[in-house]
Amino acid sequence: MPVHDLISALDDPTRLRLLRLLARMELAVGELADVLEQSQPRISRHVRILTEAGLIEKRKEGSWVFLRATGHDDDGMAARAEDLLAAAEEEDAAFAHVCAADRARLAAIRSAREETAEKYFARHAEEWDRLRSLHSPDGAVEAELTRLLGALDTHDDPAPPAVDLGRLLDIGTGTGRMAELYAPSAQHVAAIDKSPEMLRIARARLQHLPPARLSLLQGDFLDLPFEAESFDTVLFHQVLHYAQAPERALAEAARVTKPGGRIAIVDFAAHAREDLRTEQAHARLGFTDTQMQTLLEGAGFAPVADSALSGSELTVRIWTGRRTLSVHRLSARTDTRRKASK
Repeated sequence: MPVHDLISALDDPTRLRLLRLLARMELAVGELADVLEQSQPRISRHVRILTEAGLIEKRKEGSWVFLRATGHDDDGMAARAEDLLAAAEEEDAAFAHVCAADRARLAAIRSAREETAEKYFARHAEEWDRLRSLHSPDGAVEAELTRLLGALDTHDDPAPPAVDLGRLLDIGTGTGRMAELYAPSAQHVAAIDKSPEMLRIARARLQHLPPARLSLLQGDFLDLPFEAESFDTVLFHQVLHYAQAPERALAEAARVTKPGGRIAIVDFAAHAREDLRTEQAHARLGFTDTQMQTLLEGAGFAPVADSALSGSELTVRIWTGRRTLSVHRLSARTDTRRKASK
């Protein structure tokens, strides 16, 4: 970035305030307009200038556009600009006062998000409680999942250290519970979901995490918006049964998993509750161990360990595996199979 472009982009009080807010959390254009008490067209103009200068980046989610600061992602001039503004807030009392007022209004935005989340949970609490009553408690499932993830690194050491998940991808994050649970064990968490409403709930739950540690994205598990071999750990928590073609979802997960990276799938064992298909939109009524082994191996994962937790009517299964093939080798193998089938 040319230095004169950087200085020009910073030469406005509103843009300085905007950058200080985005250093705290990802925000929508409308939310910034509310916090800064300016019109959306005016905020959009400032956003354009900062985006062209490489100081912020935009991400579309449905009809919303979210913004985040880029400074924490590198050690270049954008990062130095962020450090400069932090120092300015410490030394310039007037600037600090304005930033504090902005953060107070931002706190109101956060409270509104939490209220929206609470209302959503209240509307759906009965149906979720009914489904939970059929299987083992969430706490037991989470504890067993954590144990298995740790065992992948410690080879069943009876006293394993805290699990290190590296870069974690939570596919179908829903309300963000798994991202929240494992954020302390991850270098960075990318959480993706197809539903904008679910992402708003997840955003409320995860808003205490700094932008450098979290990415929330709208997307489909059949077309993940990430580069190949981007993640150390990939998690499907109660989401694969929504896939019409789970083999395609796992192939896409394999594409973005580093060689040697891990996968964990939490889902139901095969069952006969047809009402979950009609009432909860489940495309698959669980999976057998044989089916899951075939799916994992077909995608390029070596199955490692699994576990079962029985409930009143449904059994929760946890399957884990290791990525065994590079993207290029997996693609070559897939091409060979396609040619052989012709």
